[in-house]
Amino acid sequence: MSEDDVVLPPAEVVIGLDVGTTAAKASAFGIDSSWRHTVVREYPLLHPKPGWEVQDPQVVLAAVMASLSEAAEAAGGAKVVAISLSSAMHGLIGLGPGGRPLTPLLTWADSRAGDIARELRADPRAAELHRVSGTPVHSFSPLAKLMWFRRNEPELCAKVTSWIGLKDWIIQALTGTLATELSCASGTGLLDLTTRDWNPTALELAGVEYEQLPPVLPTTSALGLSRSVAARIGLPTATGVVLGAGDGPLGNLGTGALTPGVVGLSLGTSGALRMAVDGPVVDHGGGLFCYALTEQTWVVGGAVSNGGVVVRWCGDVFARDLLKARAGQEDAHVDAELLSMARSVPVGCDGLVMLPYLLAERAPLWNPDLPGAYLGVRRSHTRGHFVRAAIEGVALQMSTILDDLDAVHPVESVRATGGVFRSALWRVVLASALARPLTVTGGAEGSALGAAALALYGLGRADSPLAGLALLPAGQDSEPTIASQADVRAYRELRSRVVALSESVAEAVTIFAG
Repeated sequence: MSEDDVVLPPAEVVIGLDVGTTAAKASAFGIDSSWRHTVVREYPLLHPKPGWEVQDPQVVLAAVMASLSEAAEAAGGAKVVAISLSSAMHGLIGLGPGGRPLTPLLTWADSRAGDIARELRADPRAAELHRVSGTPVHSFSPLAKLMWFRRNEPELCAKVTSWIGLKDWIIQALTGTLATELSCASGTGLLDLTTRDWNPTALELAGVEYEQLPPVLPTTSALGLSRSVAARIGLPTATGVVLGAGDGPLGNLGTGALTPGVVGLSLGTSGALRMAVDGPVVDHGGGLFCYALTEQTWVVGGAVSNGGVVVRWCGDVFARDLLKARAGQEDAHVDAELLSMARSVPVGCDGLVMLPYLLAERAPLWNPDLPGAYLGVRRSHTRGHFVRAAIEGVALQMSTILDDLDAVHPVESVRATGGVFRSALWRVVLASALARPLTVTGGAEGSALGAAALALYGLGRADSPLAGLALLPAGQDSEPTIASQADVRAYRELRSRVVALSESVAEAVTIFAG
């Protein structure tokens, strides 16, 4: 899949490569030009066992190479000054001799380490681990995943020479160098944010040696393409590969949300709210993460595992008749039809509430064991009610994260990105639940655009990451969505009930679990 703007080709191009949960997106941006070209190659998220959410590293790599090759070809005679990397965070791969993967890629959504995380949260060291690393104690973190391998796969662990993340896998494949960068490292639970190096206490808990982890380089570091990769994708070996950052921090840069008081919201399969700060922020309340963009700029925020996935799930469960009618069509999903049904349902869904914990939830509760639930079901509720309740459940989760960010710095506005915002319903519900003006940014490429901007800063082509962003093409921002005061009040009242319901469901789960 690709898209082109019909404009004159630029003299110079920078490619932002965003390797996400379900696709690799290579976006070529003209420098000082309105030209851009995006190539997307998708790959599956596999579920071999309950709670296991994995991918084949080689399949992901093939998608990366294919998207890069096509993006480089699209640049034509323009000089590609750099490839800059963005990736989903919190992944883990075990490598054996020769760099061969011995494990699949365990993604952020993999919750097999739920029991480990639960035990660790009860440990007196948990709060200190969060404070030092900036990463909450949760099953998504590589720290918990490593502890799981140590307990459940000791023979495999003995064969692993290196433990790496998704970004590190891509860096090694493109450049031949095994390394990581500060941003993705800061999301592992293994890093000391003060020293910017691996934390001995966390390594001891994880059961890994310092030498088994890649060196941590600045996000603006650049390496060269390996000879074989350069030939494969059609670029000179001198083309720089800027290591870049995690997709979350780069999403803030790509949306221009890099000043205190302006929150970046990304909503795809999962979702997050993040605010830029000038250095690591210690979250004494335990509800926020803190990850690096550069040495000087960090983002503090919270992520939800359940975002736009809730509507897709509703389609699979409540709209099989519509799916059957669409069988064989290029886009067999029925999201738009479901959203149309939900639009006619009033705020609050006539008493129906959803706790949208389909995947192991992260912020603000950091309780991966809490299951999803519909509460207040009545005979009069239609599938439109169930869909809208799911959307409202996501929005209310994100509003609690906003409260925590408000305590760091008063939040004035929200800049959002994500495919779900093509729907007016998502925009209105989020703006109402957050009680802030919500602007959907024109940078559809999101994290890829942020990666390209960071590259220009790292290469000395711009004085700051935001100055790098100003040199690149971005689409038109939407007019801010401003909620009615009546809707704001309704969601504020609803949220107070949802918090109590979440606590009640947690108690019920404990009882049924025995």
